Amino acid sequence: MADADARQDILDAIAEAIDELAFAIASLGEAYELLDEQNADRLEAELFRPVQSAYGLAQRTHAEFAARHGLPGATFLPRTAPAATHGPRPPIDAAVEAVRLADERLSELQDSLLPIEYGDQGLRTQLSDVRILLGDVVRYARELVRTLGR
Repeated sequence: MADADARQDILDAIAEAIDELAFAIASLGEAYELLDEQNADRLEAELFRPVQSAYGLAQRTHAEFAARHGLPGATFLPRTAPAATHGPRPPIDAAVEAVRLADERLSELQDSLLPIEYGDQGLRTQLSDVRILLGDVVRYARELVRTLGR
């Protein structure tokens, strides 16, 4: 595999994760609008902020890696989520699935060893940092959903 092709594969994998995180953010926004103030604050602190931080870091990781290697960057657009018509649980569940998929994609990238063979320390550190930010989101979402309606 040529270096440029391998590095493009890395960028493509990061872009896929970014797209999933954008959907998670949109879904969490839909859920937020349907929650009471206390649960909305909890969703913002425990779910939205970490996902938003991971999204921003993943975008920065993509841009910096592309720039370091003379590859074209990308513009990532916000996603929309279907309107929540059956309460906050479906969009929270959709966000959890999107976070899971993003984390899975980044995990697969790390396991592929491409970041070691064709990346650099900055890339590897930032990928780990994105995954750390996402680490508790699924658990916090399950706890929040479990307490809704009580």
